[in-house]
Amino acid sequence: MLTRRRFLQTVSAAAALWPAAAVLHSPSARGNAAALRLSWRPYELRLRHAFGVAGNTRSSTQGVQVQLEYEGVTGYGEASMPPYLGESAASVMEFLGRVDLTPFRDPFRIEEILDYVDRIAENNAAAKAAVDIALHDLVGKLLGQPWYRIWGLSPEKTPSTFYTIGIDTPEKVIEKTKEAPAFPILKVKVGRTPDEDREMIRAIRAVTDRPIAVDANQGWQEKSMALDMIGWLSEQGCVLVEQPMSKHSPDQIAWITERSPLPIIADESLQRLWDIPALSGVFSGINIKLMKCTGMREAKKMITAARLLGMKVMIGCMTETSCAISAAAQLSPAADWADLDGNLLIANDNFKGVQVSETGKLLLPEEPGIGAVPKDSGV
Repeated sequence: MLTRRRFLQTVSAAAALWPAAAVLHSPSARGNAAALRLSWRPYELRLRHAFGVAGNTRSSTQGVQVQLEYEGVTGYGEASMPPYLGESAASVMEFLGRVDLTPFRDPFRIEEILDYVDRIAENNAAAKAAVDIALHDLVGKLLGQPWYRIWGLSPEKTPSTFYTIGIDTPEKVIEKTKEAPAFPILKVKVGRTPDEDREMIRAIRAVTDRPIAVDANQGWQEKSMALDMIGWLSEQGCVLVEQPMSKHSPDQIAWITERSPLPIIADESLQRLWDIPALSGVFSGINIKLMKCTGMREAKKMITAARLLGMKVMIGCMTETSCAISAAAQLSPAADWADLDGNLLIANDNFKGVQVSETGKLLLPEEPGIGAVPKDSGV
């Protein structure tokens, strides 16, 4: 039987095969006298359109932006907190106030530093992700390389990103669809009644025949109805379905996955690395989000774990600026799908980083670290 401890040991050993060992050792020319200085500020992300999912609609998202300084070099990070995560700007800043990095004089000791951060308190995943992203950005800049290159990933293998359309009226859905001509796959939020969900899909089909990824956000209540919907969605050109039912219904989801003509992807059922073994056989794949898994370090291990179990991988996001989106994009060449449009859905992105081609493909920046710079930096 694969115990949790044995599973984590196996994943950590496999993850070590990624060409990242050099990152754990600082260049000999650097001393250990400098201090790591962490600072932060709240930042509200304003959405271009009201964003509706099964259960709620919002027009903004709370965020906290982080800076980590060392020897005149600054790494940037971000926490983004949709309401369902249970975090807020206040809770993130309270957690960050407890982070004491003074014992760590070498930022290249990523595992040691982030193990400490993770042990400060349970949960607080987005707050931990903000530190993780800033630390990776800092170390990448000290090395002078982007993280996809440090990890040995090919930028040519980045997938095209989905473009998300939230639950709305048919008129608004058509308007949003017309705003996204470059994206080869649309991600559509559903999870209400079958009639309402079909109305959403038909509205999109009135203006485009592009493939659709569907996200029910746990909204469907009965497995036979969910399977019927998935069969109908398959006929409408859908390519996958995320989280059709409650995360508390794994047996029903497994029943759906076994019979589904489409891949079934875990979202709310998954948060961190140790959740993955229980999802094997329940879902076809997993959606990894930095804000739920504590950041880039654990996300990389989760990809390894999913591959060991024969599962598909999606790299997803919350509503985020180009700071966190660029961090997640560093992992995208190792994924089957990318849903990294959070920066495109907001009106006040104050970073520039990963770009999207005319065909929707993610274009990774050459800049070192996560590849994101503040728009007011003059870079």
